[in-house]
Order: sequence, then C-alpha cells, then structure tokens
Amino acid sequence: MTSKPNIRWQLLLAVVCLGLVLSLLSFQVQSVGLCTTRVPAAGGSLVEGIVGAPRYLNPLLSDPNPVDREVTSLIFDGLTRYGEGGELVPSLARDWQVSEDGRTVQFDLRQDVAWHDGEPFTAADVAFSYGLLQDDLFPASETLKALWQTVTISQTGRYSVTFTLPEPYSPFLDATTRGIVPSHVLGDVGADQIAEHSFSRAPIGTGPFMVPPGENWQRSGRLHLTPNPAFWMQGVSLDNVELRFFPDLATLVEAFEAGEVQALNSVPAPAFTEIATQSAARLYTTTRPRYTQLLFNLSETGMQALRQREVRQALATAVDREALIDQALRGQGVALDGPYTPDSWAYNPSALTVYAHSPVSATQLLEQSGWTLTEGAQVRQSDDLAFSIRLVLVDDPVQRAVAAAVAQQWAQVGVETQLDPLPFEGYATALAERNFDVALMEVTTDNDPDLYDFWSQPAIVSGQNYAAWNSRRASEALEQARQTWDIAERRAYYDVFLQAFSGALPAISLYQHVYTYAVSDEVQNVDIGRIDHPRERYASMHDWFLLYRDVAVSCPQPSSEAQAIN
Repeated sequence: MTSKPNIRWQLLLAVVCLGLVLSLLSFQVQSVGLCTTRVPAAGGSLVEGIVGAPRYLNPLLSDPNPVDREVTSLIFDGLTRYGEGGELVPSLARDWQVSEDGRTVQFDLRQDVAWHDGEPFTAADVAFSYGLLQDDLFPASETLKALWQTVTISQTGRYSVTFTLPEPYSPFLDATTRGIVPSHVLGDVGADQIAEHSFSRAPIGTGPFMVPPGENWQRSGRLHLTPNPAFWMQGVSLDNVELRFFPDLATLVEAFEAGEVQALNSVPAPAFTEIATQSAARLYTTTRPRYTQLLFNLSETGMQALRQREVRQALATAVDREALIDQALRGQGVALDGPYTPDSWAYNPSALTVYAHSPVSATQLLEQSGWTLTEGAQVRQSDDLAFSIRLVLVDDPVQRAVAAAVAQQWAQVGVETQLDPLPFEGYATALAERNFDVALMEVTTDNDPDLYDFWSQPAIVSGQNYAAWNSRRASEALEQARQTWDIAERRAYYDVFLQAFSGALPAISLYQHVYTYAVSDEVQNVDIGRIDHPRERYASMHDWFLLYRDVAVSCPQPSSEAQAIN
C-alpha cells in the first residue's frame, strides 16, 4: 500500500525555508548600511612603577617610609584632608568646632561611610586609632606619640569624638589628616603586635582603593589595588591599579621603556631628559611641598664672617637661582624666596625682602664688610684670612651638582667653597653638632605652616634650629601663631615672622622641587590633577581606559554631491 504525502508538513517546511531566505536577504540589505567603529572597553590593569617597596600598609606606621605613605594614602582616610588651596577640609568628619578657650576640638563624623569589608565606620574607630598612638608599646615614632600622649580622647557619641589639649595648639588639626584604622579588626590585637599582624600587609580601609584577598606583595613585588565601588560611584573602566616595586631608578626606567609598566610614579631630574625624549611618554609636572636652601651656622662654632648680615646678603645676591636650576637640575625646579612655598596659605611675597641676583651688589657688600680682593688673587681676604666656606651636603648626585653650582657662583665674587659631601648619618650629626659653615638642606614642608621647631629660640637647644638664629621677634610671632586658631590672625603673625626672617637671612632658599608623573600613551583619556598627592592624581580615573572593542554602527550616508557624481 502506497502512503500519501503529508501536505501540511510540506507546507510548513516551505514556509520555514521561505522565512530563512527572506531573513538572509534582509540581513544582507541591512549589512550594507553598517560600519564598525572602536569604542572604549572595560578591563585591564594600569601598571605603575615605584622605586622602593612598602614595609607596612598601615597609616599609623607609615612615617619612616615614603612608599608606605604613598600607598596608605590611597587606602585610608583621615578625619580631615587638605584642599587645593592648602586649607583643611572634612574627610571622614562632617565638620568640627573649637571651644572658646581653644583647648577642645569636637568632630562630628559622617554617618554614610563603611569599611571595605562592609562594617560601618564610627567614632569608636577614631578613638581606637589615635589611642594607639598614645600607647608606649605601639611602634610609632616618638615624636608622633609625644604629641598624642598630651591629648585626651573622648568618644562623645556614636558619631562624635572630642580631643582636649593641654593648651591651645592650632597645628593639632594637621594630625587629624592621618588615616583611621578599623577597631573591629584590630581591637583585640596587642599594640605591640599590630605591626606584624596580617592587617598591616592586607589592610581594610575606607579610601578609594581596596587590597584584594590573597595579595602577597612581599613575595611578588607587586600590589593590586581595586577601586572601591562606594568611592567610584560613577564606575571605572580599569579592573585595578597594579603597583610594581623596583629596587632602583635605572631598573624602573628600563621597565618603562620596555612597556612593562605604563606609568612612572615619580621622574627625578636625572632621568627627566631620557623619559621626555620617549614619544610614548606623556609627562605631567607640578611643584611639590619641598625646597632646597643654604643654611648658615650663626653659632660660635661657625665661621665668624657669616654672623655678619651684610655678608649673608652678599652671598644671597651672588646666587643665580635660574642658572643653578638649569645647570644642576636640567630645569627641574622653581626659584624660591622665603621659608614657605607658594602653595602654603602663609606664603606672602610682600612680606619678604627679595635678594635678586647681582654680582655687583655682592661685591660691594663684601668690600664694605672688609673682605677685599687684591689684584691677581681669586679669593677675598680680611686681615690675612681667606674667605673660605665649608659647605656640607648629603652625598648624592643631585646635591653634589647643586653644591658645585653654588660654589662656582660664589667663586665669581671671590669666595672659596670647600664641598664636604657626607653620608646621611654623618650629615645629620654635623647639623646637630653645628659642625659646618653652610649646609645644603632639603626641607619637606608640612601643610600647616608652623615653623616653631625650626626657627624659634627654644628650638636652638631642643629643636631643629641648626642655624642657631636667635630672634626674639620671630620666636614670639611663631609661638603666638601656634596658639591661635583663626587663619587670618595666624597669617598676621606669620607675616611678622617672614619680615624678620628675610631681613636677618639665616638661610637662603634656592628652589622649590618639582614632581613629574609619566604615563604611557597606552593609557587613554588621562587628565591628571594635583599629581603630588596620590589621591588627587587619580581623581579622573573614572575616565581612563586601556582597551577597545569593535561595535557596529550605521554607516554615514554619502552626501548629495557624491551621489550626483556617482
């Protein structure tokens, strides 16, 4: 018996085939109007190279090591931070109030902050963190503990904490920029055990970056930091920032040139030209809170001639700062007058006496001070005593170059300079014992402009007034400024100090240091802000990307003129 064909199945199959044919024809028609373009894609790791390696990822232990300070600033927050104008602004705190007697500061805290593990941030964390700095067993610096051991810390509410000082001390607010650590993680750990606790290698903070589980940067030489979603609420394209640690600058530069790292954490002056000549490198440069000065020894152990103000003024006018910067630093510095950098709110050029470069003025001042240059001689003399200065410095390439440039310029006005480069320990001893005539000194400025420990009369004996500058007027102004909370009133006292300082000239400021950050062209859409502060350096990271992906878009339609030609 012969079976009959199933008409319904044949019809269904024909409809399906017809649909497939129409779909293919439709796709071909649509494809004619599609083009491919590249757009930013999520993913990838930004590799940033750093000379050195961290020891502790703990903000309470970070002072001795610059790399520790760099990394912890990305992971932790303090109660306050510094804004672009050098003023204190809230961070973990919402605001603060100072009592009428100037001895009590109450902080009201934010209530919307969580630790990286999700636990809420409270005043208990603040009291615990700063309380550790009062513990004799905690391995913080003695200077840091000496400050906090004078403070009474009171948790006055779940989100409020009060600090009571023995006397008014406005620079105290700077101490509240130090990062806070979580009490729920470290509360049961002995103060003497925290340094070696796993937390100090894989910490939990509140800042913009988190340390993922399983990191072992001590063994691998690299640390991954993942963006904190609570901070980067707009999202980021990069998966993480990988900090890679190098033993020296040469190795780091070699890795950058080979494309193994995409950013250089800091480009020092000796490597600037080499990096700048790379077509794949973009350089971002700004001034940094650090300057170099020539410090005079005004004590009885120093050269007697240097105790004459006119002689110091002569040496100041004999220095050509711009030429020194070009010669010794390859242009990587900014000429500076005074003991404050322009990014400090205490900086006031109108309160300074400016000693412009003038060999003629230098010669006249030296002649008037009894230092004459006989015909055919190269060194000035007074009563058969040659004008020869012993200049001590730290024995490193940059300081040697700067000192040599200074010596060359002083030689042009008949002053001989004997350079005495010392290892850092020997240099520090020479300062403390005032075993120098002039010292080439690098100064890192605090955000708070208090210089009492450097230039007051008591600091001659118990501080760092190595010049032994003995000015009652300056000392009283500095003391009154640190006991005053209002910035406008403090600024008036610092103006008095600046006038006394620049008139007496116990030191010659030479130049402010600059900071340069290098980024490879592989990293797209980079817009760097205040690059000397790590957090500000990454402020626009939500726009950065490394990868692309192809997407289909409608092709642009040809113009009517093109159609007419065709």
